[in-house]
Formats: sequence, structure tokens, C-alpha cells
Amino acid sequence: MSAFRLHAINRFLRREHWGFPGLMILASAVLLSLPAFAGLGDDASSVQADQAHMQGALRSTQTAAYTVHEITAPTGTIVREYVSAAGKVFGVAWQGPWRPDMRQILSNYFENYRQASQAQVNSHAGRRPLVIQQPELVLESGGHMRSFMGRAYIPALLPAGVSAETIQ
Repeated sequence: MSAFRLHAINRFLRREHWGFPGLMILASAVLLSLPAFAGLGDDASSVQADQAHMQGALRSTQTAAYTVHEITAPTGTIVREYVSAAGKVFGVAWQGPWRPDMRQILSNYFENYRQASQAQVNSHAGRRPLVIQQPELVLESGGHMRSFMGRAYIPALLPAGVSAETIQ
């Protein structure tokens, strides 16, 4: 935040005639401007948040054990979110000319992804697919310019009878 903006906020808060209502308006504006992240491990309602964030078209296909929500972004990137009958996003897959917003689709698991990505960069492994095999997260991501693909899932949330190979 710039010094000018901080100074303006400080002047705003000092005005006695604004008082508590003014402070509440300011707090509400700040909270509403924060991005909403939704995705892997979240409720099915997060699919609409992802669609809005990607500004994409949504198509859903239902099976007995899960529903696949496919979001096609204007950039051509396709994200598939797998939602269990219990209403949890247990897997995501993506493909297209651009990587999706990984923070958006991985949600609470983004930090696992960021750390594994950084570890691979630090190991001087060169260009190779990123593979994360953890008890709480499995992620495979790879590709090259204009052709990226990957998938991530939470092993503990896989519905009975659904294998990891389903997520593609």
C-alpha cells in the first residue's frame, strides 16, 4: 500500500464525525475487496466461485459417485472439478495453453504446491513435471509453453469405488 493511501486512511480514521460507523464502512470495504479462494477440499459451492474467477463457461456431468464440473475459460484453459456426493471437491484437473490460477483451484493446499515447486527449483532438477506425493495431497503438473496439464486430488476424500485415474 502506498504512503499516500495510508496517509488518506489515517486522515479518514481521525475524523471524529465518522466515528464507529465510518470505521465499519472502511472495514467492510477492505474485507469485500479481498479475493475469495475456493477449490480443492472445499464445498461444492466453491465451483461457482471458481467459474466467476475464471470468467468461464460451466458444464456439469453427474455420475453415481461424483459430479464433474468443467469450467472453460476464455483463454482456452479447461479446469475440471470433481465433487463427491458428500459435496466436497476431492480432485481437480486442468489442461490448456495457460496454467490456471493455482492458488484458486488448490485453495488450502496451495502452500504444499508452492513449497514443492520451490524445492524442485532449488534442486536444479531442470524442466520436468512436478510430482507431489503426500498423504494429504497428490499433484502432477507438467507441460510446456501453450500446453499445460495437471491434476491434484486428496486421497482421503476419494469416494468409494473411485480411483485416482478418474481425475483427468
